[in-house]
Amino acid sequence: MPSTTFRIFRYQPDQGDPRPYHEDFQLEHDDKLTLLDALLRVRDEQDGSLAMRYSCRSAICGSCACRADGRTVLACMEQVESLKERNGNGAVQVDPIGNFKPIKDLVVDLQPFWTKFKAVKPFLVPDGPAPAKERIVAKEAMQKIYNESKCILCAACYSECNSLAADPDFVGPAAFAWGYRFAADERDGQRRNRVKLYSGDHGVWDCTRCMFCNERCPKGVDPRDAIEKLGSIAFQEGVTRDKGARHAKAFLISMRTGGKLNETLLVPFTDPLGAPLDAPFAVRMLQKGKAPSPLPHKIKRLDEVKKLMKNVKETI
Repeated sequence: MPSTTFRIFRYQPDQGDPRPYHEDFQLEHDDKLTLLDALLRVRDEQDGSLAMRYSCRSAICGSCACRADGRTVLACMEQVESLKERNGNGAVQVDPIGNFKPIKDLVVDLQPFWTKFKAVKPFLVPDGPAPAKERIVAKEAMQKIYNESKCILCAACYSECNSLAADPDFVGPAAFAWGYRFAADERDGQRRNRVKLYSGDHGVWDCTRCMFCNERCPKGVDPRDAIEKLGSIAFQEGVTRDKGARHAKAFLISMRTGGKLNETLLVPFTDPLGAPLDAPFAVRMLQKGKAPSPLPHKIKRLDEVKKLMKNVKETI
């Protein structure tokens, strides 16, 4: 029968110890034990003070999200033996999800998460009077938001979000996934207002595109893709005053006119007022051969690049 050491994050300020630490627990178990069941056994058999969240045990509620050996997971979905095989030793370290303040042991303060979730208005705001029966939507239209509708609000994406680590006010992947779910819903009448709400400081353009939210989402929601689609809607609605939007627009202009990225266009397009301040630095880079030529350039077969961009646009 396998034996595993579980190195569990402990933080119990109510017990007079304000400093976090890790405590080891040893369990013998069969090879079908989930991480959640292991934590429940530790609590029930060895230390009843262990604090944790869980509910459905079926990957539906999202309550048991935690970090196992540095990776954010749903504890109910992870097999202990698979974790040991991945890390290559007989121990599993369990920590609370990242980017949140711990309250006690594996329990964190999720209030900032819920505040940001509510800020995106995660509900339909239809235009006009209510219909006599219901608003019918074609199946094809609902398929466009099916992925985002799978979000269970487990906050795993927030745990891995580099933008949130750098800027605690960043609205975050799950909230934006829900924002897109309603911005792209044909029944909603606030499409333009929504993308205006989601742009600006701490908004969709502040995403670092690290893709960890997609990688760690246990339900395949792919929140980074939703953020990208919100950026596309912002362009369609003409909401492009944010620096991030202008930066993306500079990419498009560069590709359309020359067929490849012209980095020297990025700064003046992104921040016209700040560009003069960067000029001396840009000159020094040119002198050292560390910057591309500022002269316009155009690749061969530019028409093919334009056709490719048109095809991509039509599939969004």
